Amino acid sequence: MTTALIFAGGTGQRMNSQAKPKQFLELHGKPVLLYTMEHFERHPQIDSIQVVCLESWIPILERLLRVNEYKKVIGIVPGGSGGDESIYNGLEALEGKCSPDDIVLIHDGVRPFVNAWLISENIAKVRECGSAITVEAASESVVRLNGDIIADVPPRSEMFSAKAPQSFRYGMIWDLYKRARKDGFGTIDSAHLCSLYGVKMHTVKSTPNNIKITAPADYYIFRALFEAMENQQILGL
Repeated sequence: MTTALIFAGGTGQRMNSQAKPKQFLELHGKPVLLYTMEHFERHPQIDSIQVVCLESWIPILERLLRVNEYKKVIGIVPGGSGGDESIYNGLEALEGKCSPDDIVLIHDGVRPFVNAWLISENIAKVRECGSAITVEAASESVVRLNGDIIADVPPRSEMFSAKAPQSFRYGMIWDLYKRARKDGFGTIDSAHLCSLYGVKMHTVKSTPNNIKITAPADYYIFRALFEAMENQQILGL
């Protein structure tokens, strides 16, 4: 079985939005979270979807899923105080639903430009290698600081940023999160967690515009990109 774990438990403090958390901000009447989830709902290789949601918004999400006739969602659980807790809660909810060898794709609910190709590539890489971290080449030089002094400038050709999905065999990543909690580690990024424990990670190159909506400017970039893609389809460009 292949499951998408969509975590959307954050309050979106950096969005400066008093009315709605970032995952429920709307474009053309549809929340960002549903733009993200529909890619997994429609993908033929995704068997089920587990959602982690801000607790007070779970009834609203349940209603949206009913209205939009989502069939693959097997559960919604409350998020935690950070991304690491939200992912932990989601993985815990999959206990008994997933076998250790099942594949789980961990994805931000506010990363709506994931597409079918990227989902398929993640699944194929996990089947082949056991893990798949979506990465994007750095577009600018990255520097390492020692205080306010630049200590190192790694070659840009070797620098990538970790994106999502981040995909694994369920048993491995769930064991890792339980171990991290026991050891007192907290981390938002599953790739960072794997690095802490020396787990070998394999990569998938990200598709363009795989942005995460975190700050107000990100929402406007999302809107502009979405409308540009819509116009291309309409005009056949």
